[in-house]
Amino acid sequence: MIVSVGIDVCDVERFMAELDRAPRLREKLFTEEERNLPDASLAARFAAKEAIAKALGAPAGMRWHDCTVHRVAGGAPVVELRGTVAARASELGIARWHLSISHDAGIASAMVVAERDPDAEARTPG
Repeated sequence: MIVSVGIDVCDVERFMAELDRAPRLREKLFTEEERNLPDASLAARFAAKEAIAKALGAPAGMRWHDCTVHRVAGGAPVVELRGTVAARASELGIARWHLSISHDAGIASAMVVAERDPDAEARTPG
């Protein structure tokens, strides 16, 4: 069962200019694994994190480092959650994430679908 969806777009040039103006922002937003990606890929990771936050209801206190988007050669990106982001996902019963990211013509975009574990629903007494 789908719990929620999130979507975000990011102007790559504007986003990178913001990172140049505030160098510590890169460390705040991205894990070490993500920080050295090419500009368009970095902006797409930011859009993905924003889309995930929107799918979670954008609660206060979420930490950007508690969400990592991993590259998978030949496959869909993988969402790894921990800490504050994993706790919110657990509160909502989210067990699976379906993420699509893209970048073209200076725009990075991400769309995410958050899904409950259908087996958990079948086990829930009702």
